[in-house]
Amino acid sequence: LVRLYSAYVDLHFAYLEINPLVVLDDGSIHYLDMAAKLDQTAESICGPKWAPLPTGSKVNADRGPPMAWPAPFGRDLTKAEAYIQKLDTSTGASLKLTVLNPTGRVCTMVAGDDASVVYSDAIAPAGFADELANYGEYSGAPSEGQTFEYVKTILDLLTRPPPCPDGKILIIGGGIANFTNVAATFKGIIRALTTYKTQLIAHKAEIYVRRGGLNWQEGLKAMRLLGESLGVPIHVFGPDTHITEIVPLALGLKSTTSTTAPISMPATAPGSPKISPATPEPGASDPNDVVVGFDSVSAKGSRPAYRPFNEDTRSFVYGLQPRAIQGMLDFDYSCKRARPSVAAMIYPFGGHHIQKFYWGTRETLIPVYTSLSEAVKKHPDVDVVVNFASSRSVYSSTMECLGYESIKAIALIAEGVPEQQAREILWKAQEKGVLIIGPATVGGIKPGCFRIGNSGGMMDNIIASKLYHPGSVGYVSKSGGMSNELNNILSLVTDGTYEGIAIGGDRYPCSTFIDYLRYEADPACKMLVLLSEVGGVEEYRVIEAVKSGAIKKPIVAWVIGTCASMFTTEVQFGHAGSMANSDSETADVKNKAMREAGFIVPATFEELPQALKDTYESLVNRGVIQPIGEVEPPVIPMDYKWAQELGLIRKPAAFISTISDERGQELLYAGMRISDVFREDIGFGGVVSLLWFKRRLPSWATKFIEMVLMLTADHGPAVSGAMNTIVATRAGKYLISSLASGLLTIGSRFGGALDEAASMFSGARDMGLTPREFVDNSRKANKLISGIGHKIKSLVKEYVRKNFPSHSLLDYALAVEKVTTSKKDTLILNVDGCIAVCFVDLLRNSGAFTPEEADEYIKIGTLNGLSVLGRSIGFIGHHLDQKRLRAPLYRHPADDIFINIADLSQPRVLGKMQ
Repeated sequence: LVRLYSAYVDLHFAYLEINPLVVLDDGSIHYLDMAAKLDQTAESICGPKWAPLPTGSKVNADRGPPMAWPAPFGRDLTKAEAYIQKLDTSTGASLKLTVLNPTGRVCTMVAGDDASVVYSDAIAPAGFADELANYGEYSGAPSEGQTFEYVKTILDLLTRPPPCPDGKILIIGGGIANFTNVAATFKGIIRALTTYKTQLIAHKAEIYVRRGGLNWQEGLKAMRLLGESLGVPIHVFGPDTHITEIVPLALGLKSTTSTTAPISMPATAPGSPKISPATPEPGASDPNDVVVGFDSVSAKGSRPAYRPFNEDTRSFVYGLQPRAIQGMLDFDYSCKRARPSVAAMIYPFGGHHIQKFYWGTRETLIPVYTSLSEAVKKHPDVDVVVNFASSRSVYSSTMECLGYESIKAIALIAEGVPEQQAREILWKAQEKGVLIIGPATVGGIKPGCFRIGNSGGMMDNIIASKLYHPGSVGYVSKSGGMSNELNNILSLVTDGTYEGIAIGGDRYPCSTFIDYLRYEADPACKMLVLLSEVGGVEEYRVIEAVKSGAIKKPIVAWVIGTCASMFTTEVQFGHAGSMANSDSETADVKNKAMREAGFIVPATFEELPQALKDTYESLVNRGVIQPIGEVEPPVIPMDYKWAQELGLIRKPAAFISTISDERGQELLYAGMRISDVFREDIGFGGVVSLLWFKRRLPSWATKFIEMVLMLTADHGPAVSGAMNTIVATRAGKYLISSLASGLLTIGSRFGGALDEAASMFSGARDMGLTPREFVDNSRKANKLISGIGHKIKSLVKEYVRKNFPSHSLLDYALAVEKVTTSKKDTLILNVDGCIAVCFVDLLRNSGAFTPEEADEYIKIGTLNGLSVLGRSIGFIGHHLDQKRLRAPLYRHPADDIFINIADLSQPRVLGKMQ
C-alpha cells in the first residue's frame, strides 16, 4: 500500500479508486478492480513516465510516445471538435467546442469560460436543451485569423443540417473582457459571417450579439452595420444590457427581469471615446519634470487581518509584465494614491535594469531585480507578490516567496498548475499564515486602493464600473471574466464594489469562499456576493458558517452550471474544477442548499441584478448603508498605441513592406500561405520568385534560378571571396563575420559582374548594334565587356535553349563570343555573362513582367543578388570546413610577398636630440 501511494504521488494521479481490494490469509494484497485519473496539467513533469513503451521494447527507462488523452466518456471527437482542439493547441488563446446536437437550431459563440456557462444556463432551462447545438468558448485574445477559423466551424455546424421552418439562431455573447480587443476579434467574426452569407440567408438565421470590454463600441457598431448589408437580422447590445438578457429575446420568450425589452444599438451608435485633456499632476515639484520620483515611505503601521489590502499596499510583480503593471499604475493614479502600488519587478532571466511606466501624463521608474531576496531587502514595505510565472515555474517561485516573513499575500495568475503542487502551496501558505489567491485567477481589486494585475479590465471599464472609489459590496467569484460582470452590475444597482476577489476555477484553489469570512469582520463591507460554479463543495462550509451565526451579513449567491444535468454528453466547462463528481456538487443542489440556509438566491442568473438591487435598497432603507456622493476621477491619458488602434490619431509608417507578413495565424510570402508553399512544392526557386519578384514564376524559370544558385555556390578556395572567408575563420571569427568578409569582396572584378553584363549586352542589343559593332565600340572606349573571359558552363546554355520560350539575348551574346574568340581564344562568354543574359531573357520573355519592370529589376541589383545568395552557400561551407579542421591562424609566407622600399637619399629630420 505504501508503494501504491508512492506511485500515486510520483505519477501525479488526481484520482485512484480500488474496489474491491482483497487481503488473503497469507497477508497478500490483490487489486481486483481499479479506476484512476491522471492530472493532465502535470504532463510537463512526468509525461515520459506515463507513456507506455512500444510493444517488445527492451528499454527499461520510462520513455515512450506522448500520452493520448481520451475524448469525453462514451464517444469520439467529431470532426469539428477535433479541428478546434488542434487549433486550441496551436495558440496561446483558449478555443473550446463540444457538439451537443448536430441538428440543433441554436448555436452559441461566447467569449469567456464562465460566460459560456451562463448562456447555456439561460438556454437549457427555457426548454431549449434539445435545440442547443453546441457548448464552447473563445477567450485569451485570439487573433483575427484564429477567430475567423473558430466562427467558420460554428457556422458550418449551424448550417450543415437541412433548414428548419423556425429558422436558426446564433447567439454571439460574452462578458466584459479584461484585455481582449472586442473590435479586433469581431473582424474575424464579420469575415466568417460574410463568407457564410448565402447559407445563413437560406437557413433564415437570426443573430443576437452582446459584448463589453476593450473597444466594444467600435466592435458592436461594425456588427450592426454588417446586419444592414448581410441580409441577416443582427441585434446588437452593449454592457448596459445584462449578460444573458438577449437569450429570451433570441428564443422568443418573455423576459423574467424586465418589463421593457432592451433596444438594439443603431448603426450610428457612439464610437470609441474621444481624447480628453489630462488632469494636471497633483503635487509635482516641477511642472516641467518628465519623470516623477517617489520617496521611500515606511508603512503606516500594520493592517487588520480582515483588510489585507489598502491604499498603502505595495507589491512585487514576478515576471516581465509591462502591460499589467501599467494597468495597475493607471488604477493607482485614478484612485489618487500617493505612490504606485508596484515597487519592483522580479525577472530572473535578465540583468538588473530600470523600466519606465506612465504615472498620469508623466513617467516613473520601476526597478527590475533578478532575485527576490534583493528586492525584499531593498523594499521592506512590500507585502504582496503578484506572480505571473508560468505553470511550470510558479511552484518554485511561490515556495520561494513563502520563505520571506514580510510577504503576506500572493496572487498566482498561471493556469494549469498541477494539483499536487497547488495542494503543497496551500499547506505551506496555511502554515505561514499567507493569503494565496489562485491559481488560475485574474486577481482581485480593492476599489480606491489596490488592483491585482489585469483584474477589472481596461481603464474605461474601471471608470465605467466606478472602481476608483470603494462601495459597500464585497464579492468572491471563481471566474475572473464574470467578476467584471459583477463589477458592472454592482455599479448599476448598488453603490459599487468594496472588494472583489476571483479565487480561480482550478480544482484546488489555494483560498476558498470561507477564507473571505473576513468580510463579515470588516465594518466597511455591508453585504456579500458569492458567485460559484458547478463542481466542488466549498459552498457548504459557507452554509455552515451562516447557520452557526459566524456570518450575519446578507449574502446574495448563485452557482452557475445549472445546465449540466440537461446535457446528454459529458461537458468540461471552462475551469478545471467545473465538473460535478456527485449530486452535492451540482449547481441546482448547491443553489437549493444555500437558499434553505438563508442566502438570497435568485431563481435564475438573469434575476441576479434585481436580487442585488433589492438587498442593497433594503440596507439603505434600514440605514445600514449611507450612500455617498459620486467622486470625479482624474482623467487617464490614452496611450499612443491604443489611440492609434482606435483610429483617433494617425502616424505615417516608418517602413513599408510588400513581400511578407507574419502577423496572422500563418506566414505569408507575397500573399501565399507558407502551407501552400510546401503543399504545392514550389521549391526554393519559387520562394525566391515570391520574395524577390512578388509573383509566381513558371516552373522552368524557378528551376533556372535553382540551377544558378547551384552553379554559383562555390568556385574553389582560391577565389578572393572564399579566401577572405577562410582567413577570417582561421583568425577565430564566427560565421557571420567570416561570411561578411567573403561577401565584401564581391564586385565587378569578382562574382558581381552579372548586373553590369546584363546591362551592357541588353543595352547594345536594344540600341541595334551588331555583335561586331558592340565589340568595336567597347574597344574604342577602352572598356572591357563584362561577362567575357574565363570559363563557361554549357549546362546553363543547354537548359535555356531547351526550356526558355525565347533566348534572343543569349543568342546575341554567343554571337559576340564568336567575335571576341576570333581575336583571342580565352575571351569566351563566361559564367557570369551567360547567367546574366539568360536571366534577362527570363525577365523579358516569361510573360510575368512588363518591359519596364524587367529593366528595373536589372538596374536595382537583382542579378548580383543571385551571385550573393549562391556564393553565401559556398562561403559558409568553407567556414565550416575550416572550423571542422581546426585550422590555425593563417599568416601569409613572407617569401610570397615582394617588398620594395626605395632608398631615401635625403631623409627628412623631424627632430634632433641635443
